[in-house]
Amino acid sequence: MEQVIEDIYRQHSRRVLATLIRLLGDFDRAEEALHDAFAAAARTWPVDGMPNNPVAWLVSTGRFKAIDHLRRRARFNASLQHIEDGLYPDGTEAEIGDMEPIEDDMLRLIFICCHPALAADAQTAMALREVCGLTTEEIAHAFLVPAPTVAQRIVRAKNRIRTENIPYEVPVGAELPERLDRVLHVIYLVFNEGYSASSGSTIVRADLTAEAIRLARLLATLLPHPDVAGLLSLLLLQESRRAARQDVDGALVLLADQDRSRWDRSKISEGLSLLASALRAPDIGIYTVQAAIAAEHAKTGSTEETDWRRIAFYYDLLIAAHPSAIAELNRAVAIAMSEGPGKGLALVDAILGKGELTTYHLAHSARADFLRRLGRRAEAIQAYETALTFCRQEPEQVFLRKRILELTT
Repeated sequence: MEQVIEDIYRQHSRRVLATLIRLLGDFDRAEEALHDAFAAAARTWPVDGMPNNPVAWLVSTGRFKAIDHLRRRARFNASLQHIEDGLYPDGTEAEIGDMEPIEDDMLRLIFICCHPALAADAQTAMALREVCGLTTEEIAHAFLVPAPTVAQRIVRAKNRIRTENIPYEVPVGAELPERLDRVLHVIYLVFNEGYSASSGSTIVRADLTAEAIRLARLLATLLPHPDVAGLLSLLLLQESRRAARQDVDGALVLLADQDRSRWDRSKISEGLSLLASALRAPDIGIYTVQAAIAAEHAKTGSTEETDWRRIAFYYDLLIAAHPSAIAELNRAVAIAMSEGPGKGLALVDAILGKGELTTYHLAHSARADFLRRLGRRAEAIQAYETALTFCRQEPEQVFLRKRILELTT
């Protein structure tokens, strides 16, 4: 039962939190209620058995626990009664049994994290903390800033949400498209954290990739827009490869070595259809360009058949529209595949020379691979070791050690 509860926490805790924020009207109170609910589950489920709807049970229990805390902390006065009335608008404390009202709460959470009243860096930190469940240390590592700085951003954002009474809702009318870019970015970040976890013992967090795709679909129904279609296309095309990205032991399998028969053809078909629709728009968004890159992989039977020159061209378009050191790194890999590792090495060295990716393990891993292919073994080993010092995901660490061992024996 302990493992079951851990799995439910991993897969559903953010959705439970999102609903508790709506019900309780406060981030900190909701987080406390979330942990109280899971503590109650750990005590009662082994004895009474798991409820039919564990997510609804956790929401209901968390809400009741919050009321109990309020009753202990405050006198029974009019203000407390007002709080309780807000938590139980229907005048009942019945357990939540219908999941339908809960489904939109993750999207509400993303929109409040992306509210224009919050600073842009705080929006991203809030989204990764509240939607993905990343720790402040993990967020700090991802954005190369001190952990206390991230914590301060999140605290300030929560205080502003509270003091300005920012509504916990999906906006309507003109406000919806105005906030679209930030929301798409957050959904993209959620998917990326699931597709290649920043740390831990697994390559993929399927709960996050599935949630990101669900949210993109929900957003598409609220706001049919080419950029939404482009993002959903990208997510589906990337997700189609998930089963082939690791072997039966959980080890990393590179794109060139993947069994493409394991790629999900239904997701590829849907992704290509969405891409075709998005490409008909007058203006092509950055997610549509990235989806076009993913489509080049999806349409071919092997790495050798892939049109790497076209992929490099798409990265040129992406960098022109949205300059990014990561996009430059990916372009370098595409050029190395089409023009040779020497050209790729020169490009990566130039990128690292700018200083933006000096602690990004994949930049050093790409450099090491180019050196390995050029037969420069000693330099390749050193580059792999540098990548290893910055890598926090266990399967990738295992892969890097394997490469080092291959070059030293």
